[in-house]
Amino acid sequence: MSLRRSFSELFSPLTLAAVAAWVAVWFSMGGLWQRDPQAAWLAHGAALAFLVLFIGEHLVSHRLGSRGFAALCVALAVLALIPVAFNPHGAGSILLVLWAAMAAARYEGRTLWLWLGTTNLAVAGVMWAFWPATGYLWITWLAYLSFQAFAALVMHYAVRSERMSEQLRQANTGLAAINAELLGTRSLLDASVRDSERLRISRELHDVAGHKLTALKLNLKALQRNPDFSESQELQVAADLSDELLQDIRAVVQQLRLHDAPPLRDALQALAAPFPQTHLALTLDDASAQLSIAEAEAILRCVQEALTNAIKHADARHLQVALRQHDGQWCLDIRDDGKQAPDIREGNGLSGMRERIESLGGTLRWERAKGMPLAAQWPVRE
Repeated sequence: MSLRRSFSELFSPLTLAAVAAWVAVWFSMGGLWQRDPQAAWLAHGAALAFLVLFIGEHLVSHRLGSRGFAALCVALAVLALIPVAFNPHGAGSILLVLWAAMAAARYEGRTLWLWLGTTNLAVAGVMWAFWPATGYLWITWLAYLSFQAFAALVMHYAVRSERMSEQLRQANTGLAAINAELLGTRSLLDASVRDSERLRISRELHDVAGHKLTALKLNLKALQRNPDFSESQELQVAADLSDELLQDIRAVVQQLRLHDAPPLRDALQALAAPFPQTHLALTLDDASAQLSIAEAEAILRCVQEALTNAIKHADARHLQVALRQHDGQWCLDIRDDGKQAPDIREGNGLSGMRERIESLGGTLRWERAKGMPLAAQWPVRE
């Protein structure tokens, strides 16, 4: 759990309700000052220490290991038992309910019930040692145990529901990433298919129509050298038209061989569309119209991986992508406003990005810094 999340949970309605319950416990022990001032000091001091540790657990739980949390549970249980001991039938048992809820947030199954059972055996011992002997002690003890069990079960199901929600969110993020990849890929695939079809048509025109027009032109020239047709105006017009038609076809073939600029901006925007919580800011050089389909796809995959990492690991809300030409190099810079992802290492995603850029003859660099900035460079193709 991150420190930012710990602070947010510190002011959650559930925590504020726990603090309100603690306040009720504090004021319920006011009568101790008249009956036993020494016991009052102990009870109020224990309650205050309980509150400090209870709140501190929310701030440092992301750093506490299993032993540290177990020690904290023991300390809170002991502190909760002191008001129970010196204020019979008072509201001090509420601290035990709060303790049970906190334990259920971390433990589950047999471990949780072992904690509850052991602590309530201690509660029974305290009640029999410090409370006046009556026939209703065991009923009171069962009531305390049932309240704790109820709080533990409520917290257990709340934690499980939160985990399931987080798993569902991650699954939805994964599906959104796949959908974004398909949308972005479709834009480039459409451009690639158009280029392939244009190239096929240009070859057909060049190889078939161009070849036959050249043959027709040669035959017309041969007829013009024949004395019987040398003065024919119609033959001259046919020869001129064949020349013009051959030049037109060559111009069309040349135009068809010029591919359209890859729809990079549209593909990148389609990539970010399934993630409305993250804004994608694009700055693309006008020269990006010169990019090949392979270069556009490499850029698309790099931005896709950076976008996925920024959302899943860094809680980013803004992603900035800049592409420019400088000194014969294409420069791609990607930055986000997220936190630094813990234990960053080169996995499949970063390896794939690096391999794509290296296939273009370039290099990829990334930094262990806030937002994990990425920079890629590769030569401008001739």
